[in-house]
Amino acid sequence: MRPYAFPYSLALLIFLPLLFGFTEKKQVSFAGRTMGTTYHITVVTEAPEAMEGLQQRVDRRLVEINQSMSTYLESSEISRFNRQRQEGVPFPASEDFYQVMSEADRLYRLTGGAWDGTVAPLVELWGFGRTDAPPQIPDRQAIQRALDRVGFRYIALDSGTLIKRRDGITVDLGSIAKGFGVDAVAQLIRAAGYRSFLVEIGGEVMAQGRRTDGAPWRIGINTPRPNAAADSIYRTVPLTGKAMATSGTYRNFITIGNRRYSHIIDPRTGYPVETGVVSATVVAPNCTFADGLATALMVMAPDRGVALVERLDDVECLLVLQRPDGSLADRISGGFPH
Repeated sequence: MRPYAFPYSLALLIFLPLLFGFTEKKQVSFAGRTMGTTYHITVVTEAPEAMEGLQQRVDRRLVEINQSMSTYLESSEISRFNRQRQEGVPFPASEDFYQVMSEADRLYRLTGGAWDGTVAPLVELWGFGRTDAPPQIPDRQAIQRALDRVGFRYIALDSGTLIKRRDGITVDLGSIAKGFGVDAVAQLIRAAGYRSFLVEIGGEVMAQGRRTDGAPWRIGINTPRPNAAADSIYRTVPLTGKAMATSGTYRNFITIGNRRYSHIIDPRTGYPVETGVVSATVVAPNCTFADGLATALMVMAPDRGVALVERLDDVECLLVLQRPDGSLADRISGGFPH
């Protein structure tokens, strides 16, 4: 009897992994806490054991960023900048802080002031900050006094230093700091040699490469309704080599009488936004910009917001509007991934 032989094709498939040293790629995930929220990271690797220490490096990097930009830490760089009341006095900024402030300045100018990192006095006035006071509608005089302390144009950036042009101007980078954290962690993981990974901090995301099955990463957008479950998905977006950030009014609001007021304040008027946009998602090359622009699109009129995005290279958006009858409608830029 002839000995049994594998068909040539099967034998070749068995031999090739041995010849080329092929090892199966795996997705390795870890999570933690930062910036008052959580982070989740998934890395595609052929050698999970070589990832030892990566989470510790990520945690150290996030601590550095928090020490620079958290307004909840009295010793942070941003807190020290805010305590410097005098105008005209140069404040030497770290590389991280200056980079984020530069992006903040760009966003402020690009959006015509719809995004403004100095808006905190208005946020506090409306009861969305750290105050324990019951929510109430501020009078016009109080709003005007707060507006006098708002305006990113009152901060000059010059060769690594920041200079206040008006006494009492303060900064809160909460709407872009998580995005910067995502970018910084993604840069760290790339430097460690990984080419496919997913970084998420508080819902802001950077996706690089592809999953182990070769498909792009798919990121869910939460259903923009107050009673929607945290895992209720409105739409999923395929993402690779891009960042994505979402802002919304459907979770954080106050009710006075029978009227609901959003936590997102228009820095130009001093009043909560009433654009009809309940969710804004931005896809862009970096998450710092995507994070800030998503907030700005909540403030801008939908037509003007989409028109702005259409003028920007490699940037796309999805706006979800709530109609008067409560139903939802999408406004999407031409190249939004689907």
